[in-house]
Order: sequence, then structure tokens, then C-alpha cells
Amino acid sequence: MASKYVDISTIKYFMNNVQDLDKILTSERFEDHNIESVDMFIDSVKQFADRELFPYFKEMDENPAHYKDGSINVHQQVERMMKDGGAMGLIAAPFDYDDGGLQLPLLVHTAANYILDAANNHLPGYSGLTTGAAELIIEFASKELKEKYTPKMLSGEWGGTMCLTEPQAGSSLSDIITKATPTSEGYYKISGQKIFISGGDHQYAENIVHLLLARIEGAPAGTKGISLFVVPKMRLDETGNLLPNDVTTVADFEKMGQKGYCTTHLGFGDEDNCHGYLVGDENKGLHYMFLMMNGARIAVGRTASAIASGAYYASLEYAKERPQGRKLSSDGKKDLNEKQSLIIEHPDVRRMLMLQKAMVEGSMNLIFKAAKYFDLQHNSPDEQDRHKYHTLLEMIIPVVKTYPSEAGIYSINNGLQVLGGYGFCSDFILQQYYRDIRICSIYEGTTGIQSQDLLGRKMILNNGEGARLLMEEISSTINEAKEYNELKEWALCLDNKLQETQKILFHLIPFATKGDYERFLADASVFMEFFSLVLVGWSWLEIGVASKRSVITGDKSHETDFFESKLDTLEYFYAYELPKTSGLSEVILHPSSITIKTDKKTIS
Repeated sequence: MASKYVDISTIKYFMNNVQDLDKILTSERFEDHNIESVDMFIDSVKQFADRELFPYFKEMDENPAHYKDGSINVHQQVERMMKDGGAMGLIAAPFDYDDGGLQLPLLVHTAANYILDAANNHLPGYSGLTTGAAELIIEFASKELKEKYTPKMLSGEWGGTMCLTEPQAGSSLSDIITKATPTSEGYYKISGQKIFISGGDHQYAENIVHLLLARIEGAPAGTKGISLFVVPKMRLDETGNLLPNDVTTVADFEKMGQKGYCTTHLGFGDEDNCHGYLVGDENKGLHYMFLMMNGARIAVGRTASAIASGAYYASLEYAKERPQGRKLSSDGKKDLNEKQSLIIEHPDVRRMLMLQKAMVEGSMNLIFKAAKYFDLQHNSPDEQDRHKYHTLLEMIIPVVKTYPSEAGIYSINNGLQVLGGYGFCSDFILQQYYRDIRICSIYEGTTGIQSQDLLGRKMILNNGEGARLLMEEISSTINEAKEYNELKEWALCLDNKLQETQKILFHLIPFATKGDYERFLADASVFMEFFSLVLVGWSWLEIGVASKRSVITGDKSHETDFFESKLDTLEYFYAYELPKTSGLSEVILHPSSITIKTDKKTIS
């Protein structure tokens, strides 16, 4: 195990200086907080992660969650995460005081959870899903349901989940068949099965509150007929006692990674005695669930970036300690009388390490920006501003979820290369990071689904309003960067990439206009890769502007090396990663439509 998994200074700098936390704290909702109190909260989270998460990272992989005698057994640190984390406010942080929360910005909560994810990605999902489930109840459910269930969820005594997927219905939620039958007593009888339910059952939760999608008899077909229900594992009787609610744990899925984070198969109503309680109005379940979905997709991107962070520091530590080979002399030969060089002295190893750093920190800042947009969307006093930030958030969500997940795999793969043969061995932690991150590009909407959402919905939404607003935001950063001689080259480069983006859209959108949506979306995943690099390029230029400003104003919060490191990594991204957009652009603009016209014989 490495000694470091995240850089707390970078987290604070991106949160405070790049994303301007102080401006968010001017909102009336956050008036009880300031930069100093937030820093203390973040420090306490780091101490908690150092003590209760990071030391158990490898152990939880080696002792996975497992099904036995009708229930799921998980590592004892799940209890520490829920109970102690709950007491710290890690579950309740973003909620209002009246609901038992700390009334902290999502930006702060995201930064805190980034630390937890980097320390041990097997644990924060338990608390994170509980936060999401409680959010739905608080936002849309009745006062009675809210008072019954959320206090113990926010304290960490009870867990929470979201139950969408069924054996025959994965991403295609219109195919959900779980039934909800109304009764004269006000509740609904629930019957059906849900699979891939993260945190769905374990011995350390007295109760688990499921937020479940189901179809009321007679409801319209497709997604328009889906309703949302609170379905607890244990329901409360009139006196407040817990009674079994006919929720059965069928199995736990054995996975290649995140083995300490249980993933369950649940049955509802096997004995026709499962009570569900309607949230809000009938047939609006998917609309309500999407409140949690955006948060969940930010969380997936955050987790992926954080896993890659842990892998980066592990490979960096190895590179600083491992002697191998010798540096080349000016004549291209090696002096065998010289002592072996540490591998970090080799340029190609430094390239692989810089790739990891560029991906980790570039995605971290983009994730923090998404959280900032969320805070501005919900707390700006001006309605026009709220609409603007809602639109901007919708635009970047697919990339925030996808880029860290896909690029994170590539990043950790380079970390494995740094370790060489040891990277493939279970004694070294890189292989675990590699296995753990692989799920991130799949759950909460696969890369293919996110790509179609980005191109097929977000780019053309409201006649391209979102694309226009996002381009304006990027252009604003470009104009700021042009004020600094050291950044001007990169600013002009990104400006060219924006023009290239417009060229691609002008090429693709006519297919949609003509009704040829198959051709329009055929290369959506390629466009996602292209546009992700543009957005992360924007993220790095933003970091560069903040770093130059800090140097010029004599910011003493960090050593000069800290800012130079950011500027060097910016240069790496623009020299090595952003140019990849040219090849991707060529693919998209090519007249071939081979994936559409190819028949089964070609790929059989």
C-alpha cells in the first residue's frame, strides 16, 4: 500500500480558488459557513479517511461482501462508515438544518466524498446512496414519510438505496414490470424483483429504505407509467416498532472489483405482504428519480477520478523507489559503472505519471465545477441565473460521468505499466484499482448511453441553447487566459478546438433534421471522447488561469512549486492529450457509415 492516496492541498485549491467557493458562501443559505470552517470540515474528513477507510482498502477486497443464510455479510468498516460518518454529518451535509442537515454546499460535500472515495472506494457508496434516497423523500414525499424515515437515514442508523434495474430491464426503464397494487388502507402492495442494487442489504443496518420504481396497475405504457415508492426492508407499525416487510435478499453478485461494496438481488412481495408508499404523484416516478440521477452521475465520475488518484500516488511512490536501468549519456550509450537510475528519471515513465496526474486533476476540477453549477442553480437569487446554471449542469453531466470513468481506466493502465510485472501481481495495489474502476463506465448509464444523451439530447436541447451557453463559458476562460503570455498559446489552441466542435455539430445535426437519427448518433461515443478532451482542456486552462493569478498576487498558501506543477501538467495535457481530438474529428467527419451498413456476416 502507498502512503498517499490524494492531495488535500489540490482539493482545497480547486474548491476555494479555482471554483471560487467564497462566492457560493455569500448565498443566504450558506451564511453560517466560511472558508475557515469548510477547511476544518475537510480536514476532519481526511483524518476520518486516514483512520477508518484507507487502512482497510486491500482487506475489503480480500474479504468481500457475501451472501449467507438469506442475508449479506459485509466488512465491519461499513458500520464505521455509516455510524461514525453519519455522526460527522457526511450523510446529512447538503440538507437543510430543518431536515437535520449541515446546510453545506454540494461543492464541499463533493470534495469531502472525493477524499473518501480515494481512500477506499468500497465504503462511501453506502452513505452516498443513503444521502440520495433521503433527498428524494425530503423533496417529494409526504411529511409523514419524511418524519418516519429520514432522521435515522441521515444519522447512518438506516441505509438507503435506489431500485431501478430488473432482470429484463436494465437501462431500458420503459420495460419495468414490478407491480404496485393500491389498497384501501393507503399503501400499495409491491411485487417484483430488482437486481444490481448497491448497498441493498447488510448486517450493520437496522433497516434499509429502498426508493423503488414500479408500475401501478392500469398505468400508461413506457416510462410515462412509472411511479416511485418508499419500500423499507422493515416497516413501522402504529407504535413505531419495526416489522418485516416481505423484502427478500435473493443473492449478492460476485464482482471483479469493489468487492466490499455489496450488490444485491432483491425480491419484493413473495408472500404478498410488501408495503410500498407512494412518493408524490402517480406516474411521475422517473421524473422524481432524475433528481437523484444527476447527483448519482456526478458521484460516479467523482469515484472514478478518486480511484485513479489513489492509483496515481501508488505508481508515483513506486517510481520514486524502484531502481531500474541507467540514464542515457550524450552519445546514446549507458555507463554500466554508474549506479542504477530510479525509474522516475526515465522520460517515458515521467510521461505516464504526468498522464495520470493530468487525468486525475483535470477531471477533479471538472467534477467540482459540476457541483458548483448545482449550488448556483439552487441558490442564485436571480431566476435567469438559476436557469443558466441548470442548463450548464445538464450539458456537462454526461462528460463528468464518462471522462473520469473511461480515461481513468487508461490512466491506471499506465500506472500498471510503471510497475511493470509487479503491476500484474496481487501483492501490489495497482491491480485492485484497475479492477475497482472498471464498473464506473457501466453503472448509472453506460458510456454509450451517456454519449447518446450528450449528442442526441443535450447538444440540440432548446435549439442548442445549452451548447451556446457552454461555448460562452469556455470562451470566457479563453479570454482570461489570453491575458497571460504563458497561457496564450494554450488559449488559442482551445479556441481552435471550439471551432472544430462547431464544425462537427454542423456536420452531424442535419442528419437529425432529416430524421436520420441512426446516422446522427452512430458515432456518439466518438463525439463523447472528442468533447470530453475539449472540456478537460477547458478545466486545465481554468486551473492555469487561477495558478497564474496566485503567482502574480503573491499567494502564500502554497509553495511556488505547487503552482509550477499545475502549469507543467497543463502543458502536458495540451501537448499530449488534447491533440487526440484531431484524429477523433477525422473519424466523425469521415463519410463512411460502416457501423450502420455492416450486416451480421461481417462481424460473425
